[in-house]
Amino acid sequence: MEAASFNEVDLQEQTLEVDRTDRRVELLLGALASTILLLIAGMIIFVFVKALPSFTHNGLAWFGSGGSVDDQLMNIFNSPAEPENYVYHLRAWPLLYATILITGVAVLISVVFSVLSGIFIVEFAPERLRKTIEPVVKLLAAVPSVIYGLIGILVVVPFVAEHLISEGRKESVAYVIQLDGTSILVGVFILTIMICPIMIAIIVDALRAVPDKWVEGAAALGVNRWRAMRTVSLRAIRPAIVAALVLATARALGEAIMLSMVAGSVGFAPNPLDGFTFFLEPARPLASTIVDNAEGLSVAPFGQTMYAFAAILLISSAFLSFAGWAARKSFSRYTLGAR
Repeated sequence: MEAASFNEVDLQEQTLEVDRTDRRVELLLGALASTILLLIAGMIIFVFVKALPSFTHNGLAWFGSGGSVDDQLMNIFNSPAEPENYVYHLRAWPLLYATILITGVAVLISVVFSVLSGIFIVEFAPERLRKTIEPVVKLLAAVPSVIYGLIGILVVVPFVAEHLISEGRKESVAYVIQLDGTSILVGVFILTIMICPIMIAIIVDALRAVPDKWVEGAAALGVNRWRAMRTVSLRAIRPAIVAALVLATARALGEAIMLSMVAGSVGFAPNPLDGFTFFLEPARPLASTIVDNAEGLSVAPFGQTMYAFAAILLISSAFLSFAGWAARKSFSRYTLGAR
């Protein structure tokens, strides 16, 4: 009886020790997670506090157009030292327009190309080719953006300047902008190459996670492989496609170095009425503007203007994340219902 009671006491002590260990681990992990959340919240609050003067001095006109944005940034940089005389006048539409244009076009092209590439890799590619393509895709996803920018400025930009920009095109817009090869066309092209590997990798993993019985059931009804992938697999992985879209768009929105090298680094809003010349005109997104003007952050109003650009990027990323979450949730309910 005494031995049995001792065993029960030891078991209780061991159970209590395990519970205490689990509790300590839980508290530690909770503290780490809370610290990360606090750091993120602190960063967001810091950026918006710093950006507030630029928004308050311009109001909604901050998002409009009017005058040269580069000249306005120069005036802000050369602002008087007295706080009451700080210059904040800015019309940021050309930078917003360039961000939306380059990111949007690159993401749209990437979605189509990535989905088709994922289907090919999973369903149609020979085994030897598949084993070669997949490591290459993962390697491309990990290449630093400055490498893409270097290839763009040394190879793609000279090609565009030599073969696509004629003297007539240069003269047609010479009174507004100079065409030298750096353009939204090159920016979209290189950015598409950058974000496609990320999307392809996610889509390939998602397609492989689709139960084989679903595709086999469609094939048993006489549906060919392409139609089975299109009507069954693609419908099932729509949440994954949305996740890939969100990640790729976030990468594109924050891309600065590469676009600064190949897109022209000029605060200019290309005009679609210029025809094909529109794609050859330079532009500069928000992220590239921050990088190009980083040396002026010590000038108070200029630094606050750069923080305003950062705040816009944060807001865009937040809306993008919420929209992606809502879309994935909606598609997940549909998929579960189909099962």
